[in-house]
Amino acid sequence: MNSILKKVLTYFVLPLIIVGLTWAIVRSVMEPVNFNKHRAYRESVAIQRLKDIRDLQVAYKNVNGRYASTIDTLKMFYNEGKMKITMNVGSKDDSLAMAHTDQIKKKYRHLKGEKLNAKLNELYLAGDQNLVFQIVTEIPVKDTIFNQRTDFNVDELALIPFSGDSIIMQSTIKTVSGVKVPLFEASMPFKSLLKGLEPEQLRINLDAEREDQGRYKGLQVGSISAPNNNAGNWE
Repeated sequence: MNSILKKVLTYFVLPLIIVGLTWAIVRSVMEPVNFNKHRAYRESVAIQRLKDIRDLQVAYKNVNGRYASTIDTLKMFYNEGKMKITMNVGSKDDSLAMAHTDQIKKKYRHLKGEKLNAKLNELYLAGDQNLVFQIVTEIPVKDTIFNQRTDFNVDELALIPFSGDSIIMQSTIKTVSGVKVPLFEASMPFKSLLKGLEPEQLRINLDAEREDQGRYKGLQVGSISAPNNNAGNWE
């Protein structure tokens, strides 16, 4: 009986224990590796979305003098807004062209600003190529920003990737050294961005580490507490 039991332990039980221990060791080693791999991929997608928000916010501020307070406002700006684009015709380094342009301006001295530039553009299109002036035109925002991007979808702009939770965004105007400064921030907490990644304890540990460091527990671009040149906390 002892012999049979010994054989069972030797040929069946011990190998199972060894396999189980090996699997447990491999799992303990691979869990953080896999977690960090998936975390890095999710963060890369999230960072691109926060950069897109930043680009739209900068464009919005250039038009409106402040940052948008909601992503819905940014989406409307992208879909329906217009931006002024300045096109330079000719070169100010060309002295002959500058002298010729001055003569034309004297001839049409009764025209000012945009009306004068419109007249110069009319003459330019009619064949007078020896002119120096600027043309300011308005074009749709969507024709200037991300128009070469096949991966941009404005309808997804408000969502945290991989979770569907909403991005947190705020804007304000603060007085800094006596100057009013528009500020904004947009953030994605790890709790949403890394939702569903196992083991969850690693995400909890990451939050605790950020908290100990006094850093935001997630990804964030901009800041409403102090100017930071709209930097992302990953940069």
